[in-house]
Amino acid sequence: MYVAVKGGERAILNSYRMLDDYRRGNREVPQLSLDQIREQMPLAVSRVMAEGSLYDPQLAALALKQAAGDQIEAVFLLRAYRTTLSRLGYTQPIDTGAMRLQRRISSTFKDVPGGQILGPTYDYTQRLLDFTLAAQREADALPPGADALDSAMPRVTDLLAQDDLIDAEPVPDGDPEPFDLTRQPMEFPASRPARLQNLARADEGFLLSMGYSTQRGYGNTHPFAAEIRYGTLEVDMMVEELGFAVTIGEIEITECQMVSQFAANGEDGPTFTRGYGLTFGYGERRAMSMALVDRALKAQELGERADSPANDHEFVLYHSDNVEASGFVQHLKLPHYVDFQANLELLRRLRADRHAPQPASRDLMDEAVSQ
Repeated sequence: MYVAVKGGERAILNSYRMLDDYRRGNREVPQLSLDQIREQMPLAVSRVMAEGSLYDPQLAALALKQAAGDQIEAVFLLRAYRTTLSRLGYTQPIDTGAMRLQRRISSTFKDVPGGQILGPTYDYTQRLLDFTLAAQREADALPPGADALDSAMPRVTDLLAQDDLIDAEPVPDGDPEPFDLTRQPMEFPASRPARLQNLARADEGFLLSMGYSTQRGYGNTHPFAAEIRYGTLEVDMMVEELGFAVTIGEIEITECQMVSQFAANGEDGPTFTRGYGLTFGYGERRAMSMALVDRALKAQELGERADSPANDHEFVLYHSDNVEASGFVQHLKLPHYVDFQANLELLRRLRADRHAPQPASRDLMDEAVSQ
């Protein structure tokens, strides 16, 4: 037993060294710096921060480097680190209407107040490999102040709400403390705050798949992208000793508001319904998918059919976490020798019993021999 343990320990230590070597690659190629990852792979950094539920571009870049580019492993690393941090307090609710916008579009109004701001996007690029990047082409620098707009722009959903054309989202009586997914167990049916927290750090691929399913008829929705916003805003925190809130930092976020088909609204008549998506960094596809799934999860509350996978709270919320899903799948690599040998022995016995002569057959054989 001691020899086996020592042998296994030696193999594990060698595996660490081989992983380090695999991650480093060819020594003749310069090593990636965290600044390079953070500045030149911002979409990957944004996803790791969102699913790791921790806004820190430098740590997200470190996780990506340590994980050799495996985003799910990087999310695991960042989320594990987050659990070691002390909670000092709670920030004030953010006002996305005060964002310094780098991108703002609407597919519902051509002449939306404030105008359409295309910003940085792949929407209008050809999906062809740009070989000039392989030649280390430098992009043209933007002039100072051209990367964001400070002017406040009304939300499209606020414009619809002014005419009572979209379902209202009033603050509940007493303004109760929101559900905290990191400290409270999920219960079903889940409240909307719990659902949104879950979706905010859900696996992007899963969200995209669920959102796509609603558009193919598995969710009974017909969505429009009322507005998509990307930019930066300040985060404030109330300091009890001072008696007022102070700004503790600035973050990048992406917000999406989807509007969908009508729903009855008591005495007020039918209104549009909405789905909401919000994510750290620049994550437009993620925010859109989250908004689609959020709307699908409201089906039963709106009196609609809720027989599609995207309408099922437990199915969506339990299977959206890539850290938990990865753990369940990858635990199959661990030793299961005893379980498998038990199944193997049972299978052999079943096959042996199947090919053994049946009692009736033995009687006929005995009778034939006696004659």
